Amino acid sequence: MTLHPVPQPSTAAEPLAPGRLRLVILAMSLGAFAIGTTEFASMGLLPQIAGDLGVSIPQAGMLITLYALGVVIGAPLVTIAAVNMPRAKLLVLLIALIGLGNLLSAMAPTFSALAPARFVAGLPHGAFFGVASLVAARLSPPGRRARSVSLVMLGLTIATMLGVPASTAFGQVVGWRSAYVIVVVVAALSTIAIWRLVPEPEGAGVTGSIRGELRALRRARVWFALGIGSIGFGGMFAVYSYIGEIVPGVMGLGERAVPVALFVFGVGMTIGNVLAGRAADRSLYGTIFAGLIGMTVSLTVFALVAENAIAGMILLLALAITSQLMGPSLQLFLLDASPDAPSLAAALHHSALNIGNSLGAALGAAVLAAGWGLLAPAWTGVGLAIAGLGIAGWSFAVHRRQQTRTAVEAPTTTDGVPAVC
Repeated sequence: MTLHPVPQPSTAAEPLAPGRLRLVILAMSLGAFAIGTTEFASMGLLPQIAGDLGVSIPQAGMLITLYALGVVIGAPLVTIAAVNMPRAKLLVLLIALIGLGNLLSAMAPTFSALAPARFVAGLPHGAFFGVASLVAARLSPPGRRARSVSLVMLGLTIATMLGVPASTAFGQVVGWRSAYVIVVVVAALSTIAIWRLVPEPEGAGVTGSIRGELRALRRARVWFALGIGSIGFGGMFAVYSYIGEIVPGVMGLGERAVPVALFVFGVGMTIGNVLAGRAADRSLYGTIFAGLIGMTVSLTVFALVAENAIAGMILLLALAITSQLMGPSLQLFLLDASPDAPSLAAALHHSALNIGNSLGAALGAAVLAAGWGLLAPAWTGVGLAIAGLGIAGWSFAVHRRQQTRTAVEAPTTTDGVPAVC
């Protein structure tokens, strides 16, 4: 039996009505929920995966790296390969591929089969978020674009609040494969919802050429945003990647408290994501600076007081909130920085975040291996957040200098008043 989508306009020439826009964002948020669950659930289930497949914890940790590598490589390659595909149809294909990658992960009989499956599962990740952010922004009225982008990302943060703790707890009892099965089911629901509900935004369809998309890489603002994401965001991942060891080893709580800590972190990410959507519509740079400064302070205080379980949980909440102030802000920053080649720029944002994921996890592993203790990753995170803050400051200085130059070079009347062009 062949299913046919309900009749709808082929393009949306102007912002959607609020009710319709909410349904479109919900459909894409379901996909974000599936991605968030599969990205982070593996971290909480490493002991179960390692034990079942007969590998060490460090070997099992390579699954996280391989997924992140898939995101980093897949974001630009998939976006460029699909440059001539309408954005709404591309979203359907990408979320279906995410479901397929997780189905292969759930069925993998050995570690050697699971490893490439995790890489494949990561390939559509960045492109999905990039295209979904572009579609959400194009379908939204002026002054609400960042809020719409943040609502798409809300699916990911809700996944860290509910999907990841639930799948971790379920995987501990039923088996780690169940976490990937849950993702397959959610991805299937999102595939159907996007297919039926998401129209093709005017101006966000076929982008024209590979050369046109690559034009984004010639802009300094794009590289500044990618630097902030890949370095600054790594500060959060330096701690989050080892939360399974920090909660029992530093905070003095049992292994059963790990899902609780993940839930607390997810609540903070959700709060931060909502705040970011509202704040970024007012000031992109201000929101980015607030996130980086907040991360620096939260990580520093966490490293000092984490041995107190209550204080440690509060600081994990604060770290999650402040880190998420940057997500929607940097995404919109990239869309504005490259308006004529937005798809690649938006997708590269998630490559940058996963570079931050890998960098934070790798540096955290290095200081742990050096015997500097379980709080060493937090101090590593402080250094990464400060470095990201430095990049943001450099970007802001360049931006202000360009604004000043533009104002000086603007044509003026004989009275010295800027002319209206």
